Amino acid sequence: MSLDKTLAALADPTRRAILRKLSHGEMRVTQIAQPFPISLNSVSKHIRVLERARLVRRRREGREHRLSLNPGPVEEAAKWMSEQSSLWTRRLDALERKLDTETSPPSRRHGQFPD
Repeated sequence: MSLDKTLAALADPTRRAILRKLSHGEMRVTQIAQPFPISLNSVSKHIRVLERARLVRRRREGREHRLSLNPGPVEEAAKWMSEQSSLWTRRLDALERKLDTETSPPSRRHGQFPD
């Protein structure tokens, strides 16, 4: 499932940082790797995870590899999370209403007088 790949890719802070950098525009792999305190090989592995999750597009220009952000999978994940949030909000609201009716004092019945 693509949602699983998207969420797994987004779970890592280095990959999220790479996506933040790419949100400013297309970049070469070496530009992306430059500020990270890890090897170029390690950054490349993170990029491959992002590519498998379709979060990043790669374009070759001669010997250079240029990457750009593909926002589609993040938008799909955000939509799914929003739907889940709405679902759970409705369920919790219904539970709250049920608990309120069960814990509120019984209403006065006809013929009963207050103490």
